[in-house]
Amino acid sequence: MTIVRRLAFIAFILFSTLGFATTVFAQETAAGNAVDAYFFWGDGCPHCEKEETLLVRLEEAYPTLEIHRFEVFHDRENAALLQAVGKAIGQDVKGVPFLVIGNQAYSGYAEGVVDRAVEARVKECLSLPCKDLVGEIVAAAASGTEEPASGAPAEDVSGESESGTVRVPFFGEVHLSDMSLPVLSIVIGTLDGFNPCAMWVLVFLIGMLIGMKNRARMWTLGTAFIVASAAVYFLFMSAWLELILFLGFITIVRAIIGLVALGGGAYSLRDFFVNKNAECKVGDLNAKRKTMDRIKDVVQKRSFLLALVGIVALAFAVNLVELVCSAGFPAVFTQILTVNNLPRWQYYGYILLYLFFFMIDDLIVFVISMVTLQATGLTTKYTRASRLIGGTLMVAIGLLLLFRPEWLMFG
Repeated sequence: MTIVRRLAFIAFILFSTLGFATTVFAQETAAGNAVDAYFFWGDGCPHCEKEETLLVRLEEAYPTLEIHRFEVFHDRENAALLQAVGKAIGQDVKGVPFLVIGNQAYSGYAEGVVDRAVEARVKECLSLPCKDLVGEIVAAAASGTEEPASGAPAEDVSGESESGTVRVPFFGEVHLSDMSLPVLSIVIGTLDGFNPCAMWVLVFLIGMLIGMKNRARMWTLGTAFIVASAAVYFLFMSAWLELILFLGFITIVRAIIGLVALGGGAYSLRDFFVNKNAECKVGDLNAKRKTMDRIKDVVQKRSFLLALVGIVALAFAVNLVELVCSAGFPAVFTQILTVNNLPRWQYYGYILLYLFFFMIDDLIVFVISMVTLQATGLTTKYTRASRLIGGTLMVAIGLLLLFRPEWLMFG
């Protein structure tokens, strides 16, 4: 072996040894760094359960990782701490699960996406220690004592004692744990659609339209009224949604909307027993006569464009006034959406699903009337039944928002 080869061989051995030693040292250093993670969760929250599975796996994989758990649904101190943490790190807290590692927060849980992001953050803080911002907040809140009461989700939260059951007229027992947001959207939207206040306007409009000789104009004006009515509701529900998201995860907001649901449900139940004819009690007789005069004036306009604009404006005006007949359904539904801590596009997707079934009774009445050229409407029987079912469901949802919000969270 020549001198050059010997030197090359020695250099290779030295660099290999140095690389191995550096790797071992780096691993030991990383393993020695303590990482504190702060997990805010809610008892019964299915998204929290999924993230808890991830955190347990990470605890096993990284011995120096310590996860501090704070239940916020039943612990006011922990809920207040969550808000303080969000404010301190500049993060808008809209719900749980909510995980903080260093100065990085992870809101909500999307399987796979959050898993990779959280594990990468843990590795980063193992190699380069991250400042424990939340630890300082916890220490300050505890005033020199141990951190606020916390706990981990129970190993089994799917038992009968953790699932709500509501007895709904005509349907019997409804297990909320078996429902989903799409089902709830359809149910509440359909019940909200049986609104005698808005229906009488549509029926009167149809009565005016079927006398026209121009079928295309008849269909266009009627469709415009229905689409504009849906647009009013969409704007109203979007405004409610954005307001709740802006206010953030505040228990008092949920409590207020829970009380609204109780009040609306009680009103519907009272209306079922008192209002045997299912008449709209909103607005006086003079106001209704003025509305009918406006409908006649709009429909009889010679200019199609003026008639179309008039119908749209009328739909907006009438539905804004008659929103009180909804007895809180839109506000309650948007609160349920925000409790589930969804991506923004899903919020609006569920609102559109709600609106479709909200308008489906109007669509059925309109299409049948246009095809048969006979004005028709929903019978008193169906309207009163919707009051009974809707009132019962609203009372149940109100109680859950106040005392068991976790039962309104769907995995």
